[in-house]
Amino acid sequence: MHLEEGSLLGLIGPNGAGKTTVFNIISGVYRPSAGNILFNGQEITGWPGYRIMASGMGRTFQNIRLFKDMTALDNIRLGAFAHYNYSFFQAICRLPFFSRQERQFTSQAIEMLERFGLRHYAATPARNLPYGEQRRLEIARALISRPRLLLLDEPAAGMNQAETVTLVDLLKELRQEFKLAILLIEHHMGVVLELCERVQVLDFGATIFAGSPQEAQQDQQVLEAYLGKDEVE
Repeated sequence: MHLEEGSLLGLIGPNGAGKTTVFNIISGVYRPSAGNILFNGQEITGWPGYRIMASGMGRTFQNIRLFKDMTALDNIRLGAFAHYNYSFFQAICRLPFFSRQERQFTSQAIEMLERFGLRHYAATPARNLPYGEQRRLEIARALISRPRLLLLDEPAAGMNQAETVTLVDLLKELRQEFKLAILLIEHHMGVVLELCERVQVLDFGATIFAGSPQEAQQDQQVLEAYLGKDEVE
């Protein structure tokens, strides 16, 4: 798999094909048993997740992973943790450098809430946000670290049609605004067709197709993977 700067690649395939496993390997949740991962020209194979994030990568999860009892504002502030560089001593003593950084990242988090239309939820525990807003909050948390690569694991899952349309428009804007490369897992083919220039199709952990979304819809192997050989024939 190869992803160019600023591009948007869809990773698709039937359930159990290995899509989320790919994300977990790239983002440091799993260590690969073979192969190499290069990011920004540097090998990151086996790095811990926090170090990968600090190098310029962000991700969301198939099942939303917010800190449910923390406010929306604090969830986003935590997304910037890799860029906090005050010491434990400075934090305990609340020295001026600590206070300046806290104000800086709080201001950035508020700006991110406003950018995602979530400003009025700043003091609301994340668990109390509607589902679609929780999805947006998770993306906002990933973006506050200003990543160069964003991994989105089924961002439209569980959304209604109106929320999905809003999400697609938002991702188009974010890609331009933040100059992002995006790797997207998505079962909603309307979202894939609307967003992705290329797709890579997995089946049982192997790539069976790479090309445009339109070509994927006509490919015999892809149809068999999704529908079964008997149905295609």
